[in-house]
Amino acid sequence: MAVSVRQRQAKTMILAGIFLLLMLIPAARGAADKAEGLVFEAESGVCRGGTVVREDAGISWVEGFKDPETDSVSIPVTVAEEGFYDVTVVLASMGGHKENPLLLDGQNIGTLVADETGFTGSSLEHQWFGEGEHELSVGTSWGYIRVDAVQLTPSGELSDDLYRIPEKMAVGEATPEARRLYDWLRECYGKKIISGQFCDGGMYGLENQAIWRATGGSYPAILGLDMMEYSTSRVEKGGASDNAVPHAIEYWEKGGIVTFCWHWNAPSKYLKTPWYSGFYTKYTTLSLSKIMNGQDPEGYDLLMKDIDAIAAQLKRLKDAGVPVLWRPLHEASGGWFWWGASGKDAYLQLYHLLFDRLTNEYGLNNLIWIWNAQSPAWYPGDDEVDIIGTDIYPGEHVYDPQSAAFLQLSKVTDTRKMIILSENGCVPDPELAFRNGTVWGSWCTWGGEFVLKSSKFNKPSEQYTESKKLKEFYADERVVKRADIPDLKGSD
Repeated sequence: MAVSVRQRQAKTMILAGIFLLLMLIPAARGAADKAEGLVFEAESGVCRGGTVVREDAGISWVEGFKDPETDSVSIPVTVAEEGFYDVTVVLASMGGHKENPLLLDGQNIGTLVADETGFTGSSLEHQWFGEGEHELSVGTSWGYIRVDAVQLTPSGELSDDLYRIPEKMAVGEATPEARRLYDWLRECYGKKIISGQFCDGGMYGLENQAIWRATGGSYPAILGLDMMEYSTSRVEKGGASDNAVPHAIEYWEKGGIVTFCWHWNAPSKYLKTPWYSGFYTKYTTLSLSKIMNGQDPEGYDLLMKDIDAIAAQLKRLKDAGVPVLWRPLHEASGGWFWWGASGKDAYLQLYHLLFDRLTNEYGLNNLIWIWNAQSPAWYPGDDEVDIIGTDIYPGEHVYDPQSAAFLQLSKVTDTRKMIILSENGCVPDPELAFRNGTVWGSWCTWGGEFVLKSSKFNKPSEQYTESKKLKEFYADERVVKRADIPDLKGSD
C-alpha cells in the first residue's frame, strides 16, 4: 500500500561512517573471489525519472524516489560464479519507515525496508544469480529514500529442518477432519505446493471457471472465501448475503479445501461513508486501543457481538464436518484495517481474545489458525498459530518465488510453522520455488482482476498471471489441484 511521506532533512555523519566501513570489504568490482562478497555503488547505475546522484564530503548516493511510475535506479552487477547470494542494499530513509521494491533483471524479488536516516543495510536472502551480468533496480513504492550501494554475499545453506512441522495444533484436540487435513498439509510441505483461489462465487464462480478454462480442466485445491457479509453491521444494513458458508460446504463435499479471511466491518456505531467499507481504518471512527484498555466498554460489547455472529457461522461449518484454514485479523501491521490501526499491543489483545472465545468458549476445534499480521513483531505466539502466511502482490507477470519473504517468515519463531502465500497477485513459478528450496505450502490468488479479464465474464486475464503460465504451473506434478486431494473426510 503506497504511502506518501514528506521529505525530511538528510543524512548524518553516521551515514558516512557506515558507508566507509562497507567500502572496506575486500572485494574488487565484478572479479573478486566469490567468498569475499561484491559491492556495487549506486552512482554507477542508471537513474530514471526523478532520481539523481547527490554528493556530500566526497560521498555519493542516489535520491529522488517519489513517483512510483518513473523513479528508480538500476545498478549493473557482475558475478563470476552462479549460485545463491544474499543481496544487501545500503540505504537511508528521508523520514520514517519506508518500503520499496528491489528488482533483479526486471523481476520484483522483494521489499527493501528503511527506518533510519543514516545508512543501514536492508537484505533479501537467497537470490539466484547466473554467472555474468545482471541488473539490480531499486524502485519506488513509499519512496523517499537514499541509496548508496549494493552488496552481494554468498548465501548460507538452508536449514535441514525447514519443512519439519510439529504435530501439535493450536486448538488442541481437533475434529477428525481438521486433524486429517493438518496432517496431510504437513506431509505435503516441502514436497508439493497446494494451489488456491479466492472466488466469492464458490465452486463454479467466475475465477474458478477462468482457471478451468486456462488450464484445460483443473480446479484449485483451496477455495478462498470471506466472512465479511456475516459482520453484524452488514446484516443490519441489509447488504449481507448467506453465500460463503454454503459455498464452503459444497467445496469440501466435492473434495476441496476452504480458507476464510474476515474483512471485519466495524460495528454500525463507528461507520463512516461508505458503510460497506467499514473494515478500512479511514472509513471507521473505531479506536481499538480505547476498546481494549476499557475506555470504550460499549465498543467492547459490540465487538463481542460480532465475534458471536462469526462463531455461529464457523459452527455451521463444524457441524457440517468442514475444517477451515482460518485467517482472521489479516495484514494488521499495515494499519489500513482498523484492527491494526491502534498498533501491535491492541491488535495482540484482540487476537488473543478472539482465539480464546472461538477455541475455548465455542469449541471450534475445526479451525487451523493462520497468522497473517505481516510484521514478525506482531506474532501472537506458537500456541495460537498453526500456519504463518503473508500476502504478496509483486506486480504484473512476476513469477519470482519471493524467496526472501519465505525465509524471513521461517524465522518468525523457533518453532517450525508451515509458510504459505495466504494471498498473491501473480502465481509463483513452482520450478523456481523448488530450485531455490523455498517451497510455499500453498498459494491463494486474490480474485477479480488478478484472474479475470472482466468481472462479468470467465475469460482469464492476462494482466497478472498469463494463461499459458497458469496452464504450465497447474500442469506441474508438484502442484496440488482439487482432483489430487485424497479423501480427508474418513469414516470417523
